Amino acid sequence: MTAPAAGATPAASITPTPLISLEGIHKAFGDLHVLKGCDLEVAAGEVTVLIGPSGSGKSTLLRCINQLEEPTAGRVRIAGVTQGYAEEPLADGRWQKLPSGQIARQRSRIGMVFQRFHLFPHMTALENVMEAPIQVLGRGKAEAKEAALALLDRVGLGDRADHYPSELSGGQQQRVAIARALAMEPELMLFDEPTSALDPELVAEVLSVLKELAEGGMTMIVVTHEMGFAREVADQVVFMDDGLIVEQGTPEQVIDHPGSERLKGFLASVL
Repeated sequence: MTAPAAGATPAASITPTPLISLEGIHKAFGDLHVLKGCDLEVAAGEVTVLIGPSGSGKSTLLRCINQLEEPTAGRVRIAGVTQGYAEEPLADGRWQKLPSGQIARQRSRIGMVFQRFHLFPHMTALENVMEAPIQVLGRGKAEAKEAALALLDRVGLGDRADHYPSELSGGQQQRVAIARALAMEPELMLFDEPTSALDPELVAEVLSVLKELAEGGMTMIVVTHEMGFAREVADQVVFMDDGLIVEQGTPEQVIDHPGSERLKGFLASVL
């Protein structure tokens, strides 16, 4: 990783520090340059929706935020803390990567829900939600079970706690995956097209859980093609194309009044 660009010291301001700050994020896989210098800020309690064509870099950007991918250049900061690297370079100018345990602790503060559910097939819904708090946070089984039951109730699956993934619909499995991510008590939730693998009639039940989380003040970044959800829930919509953030603003600005021909074409294909 090349040295992150040093951020300029801002003038005195009453603007609070954003919960998430992406500064000049690049990501290359060999000769394939997927992200080409992305800057983005997300305030605490804000819902940001990423839209754009397949291959535009949306999922890679999410994976850089929670350190599933290491940026080729740039810096990810969460709550003012640089992710994956020490805050200051070494005397020779090199940036020191954090130990794996410290990276894991940073990542544990971020919940992520993928297109596929990735539930443990041999565990019930309840056991899937309990597992990480017990293994990672060191919670006792009784405490973890009580919290897991409350989370399953929250996502509308209190009556499915003893069911295995094979006994649940796709929408129900995705809601279990959301409850599992929430069990780690994250300060940020990332959703990578959480409804794309679902039959159309099951999409609404997952989106309703996301809406409830937004209403509760959860900071979220959501990659989705569901423009109705973006209109209703997003504080800001970000349009990505070819590894760049092309436009961003409120849903009204981005969806109703697109500025670029590329965005107009994309919206015409999904609306």
